[in-house]
Amino acid sequence: MLKILFRSAREFKKDFYIAPLFLTGEVIMECIIPLIMASLIDHIQSNDSETIIKLGIWLVAAACVSLFCGSMGGVFSSKAATGFSRNLRHDIFHSIQGFSFENIDRFSESGLVTRMTTDVTNLQNANLMILRIALRCPLMIVFSLIGSFFVNVNITWVFVIIIPFMAAGLLFIIWKTTPIFNRVFRKYDALNNSVEENILGIRVVKSFVREDFEKEKFNKAAEDVRADFTKAEKILAWNNPLMQFFMYVAILVVSYLGSVAIVKSTGVDLSTGGLTSLVTFGLQILSSLMMLSMVFGLMTIASASAKRIVEVLSEKSTIISPANALTKVKDGSVSFKGVSFKYDKDSDKYTLDGINLDIKAGETLGIIGRTGAAKTSLVSLIPRLYDATKGQVLVGGEDVRKYDLKTLRDSVAVVLQKNTLFSGTIKDNLRWGNPAATDLEMEKACKLSQADGFIQAFPQKYDTYIEQGGANVSGGQKQRICIARALLKKPRILILDDSTNAVDTKTDALIRKAFYKEIPNTTKIIISQRISSIQDADQIVVMKEGRIDAVGTHEWLLQHNDIYKDIYEFQTRKGA
Repeated sequence: MLKILFRSAREFKKDFYIAPLFLTGEVIMECIIPLIMASLIDHIQSNDSETIIKLGIWLVAAACVSLFCGSMGGVFSSKAATGFSRNLRHDIFHSIQGFSFENIDRFSESGLVTRMTTDVTNLQNANLMILRIALRCPLMIVFSLIGSFFVNVNITWVFVIIIPFMAAGLLFIIWKTTPIFNRVFRKYDALNNSVEENILGIRVVKSFVREDFEKEKFNKAAEDVRADFTKAEKILAWNNPLMQFFMYVAILVVSYLGSVAIVKSTGVDLSTGGLTSLVTFGLQILSSLMMLSMVFGLMTIASASAKRIVEVLSEKSTIISPANALTKVKDGSVSFKGVSFKYDKDSDKYTLDGINLDIKAGETLGIIGRTGAAKTSLVSLIPRLYDATKGQVLVGGEDVRKYDLKTLRDSVAVVLQKNTLFSGTIKDNLRWGNPAATDLEMEKACKLSQADGFIQAFPQKYDTYIEQGGANVSGGQKQRICIARALLKKPRILILDDSTNAVDTKTDALIRKAFYKEIPNTTKIIISQRISSIQDADQIVVMKEGRIDAVGTHEWLLQHNDIYKDIYEFQTRKGA
């Protein structure tokens, strides 16, 4: 896990190495200062002014060096921690961009957001604490023990004996809190999911007057997080008094034994200055252990965050370009050869089962079927959003798994049922289809999708700003902009997944008419619940429970397929 995380250090690796060097220098100076102080106290008693001045100079010099090393250690620690977190966010984001739909399905959207925000922040804080405290404290303990042994071996054993008891208490606290912190981050995901869902659907919430319900749902999620954190903090609260108890006991024992040693040996075995330095070393040792215990509380949280981040960084895309991949798609023909597919590899039931279908280049294929018939699943296999579990999907006469992914997906444009627009101008959104598109090309694509009319009516026309998710345009307008965006790719295959359901039948007809006239060589696959949207297609596929129930023209299906006939009669009767 640490190896994977440390890859994100990159250009900040030197800062990770330099910071401990300065911290080591700071610790050494802080351990030399008590020894100088002990000698200074002893010489004050003897009125040796010359030596007192020299020791005073050494004391000031050691303090200055300690201050310099501590400051530089802080600077390099901060650079290392903040640089690491920046790179880590970059790596997580880039890793997610490479995921297939199957990979994305394993993580919730809110879970991925939490990993890039809360979890990365936890690791940044932990890194800073590791470099500033977790490395400094062990060094302080070791050098202080060495200094203590140098002053008086027998009394130093008090510290050696008491350290394991403090460590045992610390480990017990960590053991009790770790499972709680692991659990609380899963609840963080639920909390973020509640917030995200509410904000994205705020118009629906208000139209159904469900504010109180949403508040209650959020409060419940927030209370779950609070309850777990409170439970963990109650356990962690024992850390401070426990460490202080051991620290004060150790200081009392050292003070008693030191006083006895001074009196009995009349300052031979231990001087007054020596006792002062022992107390100072003891405070440094025990306060370092106390600080370590506080850091370990943060480390427990960071450990849970690290595991969640590594899950994302270790996730390998299930769909990648093959070696020696094809970089050209010959035409827009599509064939399904004995294709079966299921989302869950362990499931017994296939979402698609035994699909055989041939679509010639330039043809228009209509797909219809009741909800849950796996229409979207079928077309998702063409641009390799998912891979077929069995059989082959061919594009341009070649198995889609032989193509370079970018080549294949540049040749296939998909307009999904749930259209997404991004914050930016209409031009910015259109250029997702082609970053180099000219104003004339964008205008032509919008005319084909029947979007140019309403865009020209906006005061700023194509420079009109689109809010996140396209909140300031209607559903039909959003669909037409998304279709134009897809057309700018100049694809060999255009897939419309029920993407004209928000436009009126007249506009729908105009879009289809423009397609037949302007892009005759592009293979068009139209999924629709409206028969009027597909009745002019070269062939129509009727799907039922993941299988092809029938294939034929509008007239043939009316005569030979009950599902198609029932849908047609229902829509005709309703005037759909």
